[in-house]
Amino acid sequence: MDTATEFGQLLGPLRRAVLRTRRSDDLPDLPEAQIELLRALCGTGPLTPREAAARLRVAPSTVSNLVRTLTASGLIERTPSSTDLRTVHLAASPRAVDLLDRYDRVSTRALQGALDQLTPQSREAIDRALPALAELLATLEDGNG
Repeated sequence: MDTATEFGQLLGPLRRAVLRTRRSDDLPDLPEAQIELLRALCGTGPLTPREAAARLRVAPSTVSNLVRTLTASGLIERTPSSTDLRTVHLAASPRAVDLLDRYDRVSTRALQGALDQLTPQSREAIDRALPALAELLATLEDGNG
C-alpha cells in the first residue's frame, strides 16, 4: 500500500478517536463544521458570513446554516454592521470560547496519554513528522495537493 493511501485510511479513524475523548468530560458533540467556524472566529475575531465562508472554503449558504444553529445554541453572537445594515459581524460567544478551551484541554490530555504509551522511537517519529504534516496541510489548503 502506498503512503497516500495508508495515511488517508488512518486520518478518519484517528480524528474520530480524538473526537471521542470529548465524551469523557460530558462535552457536547458538536459537528466538526461548527467547531471549525468557531475556531475561525476565535482565531481572527469577528467576521462577516462571507469572510467566514472564504476562510473555511465553503459556500456562503453553508455558513448561513451553521450560523443559524450556533446562534440558537448561544455560541455565536451576531452584531449588525455600523456602516451597512444588511451586513452582520459574527463573533464566538464567551460560552463558545470556553467550550473550545475545554475541548482542547480534553483532547490534549488524551493525546498526551496515548503518546506517553508509545515506544520512544514511535514518539520521536511523530515529533519529527509534525513539521512535514504542517507542510502537507498547507499544500492541501493551497490546492497544490
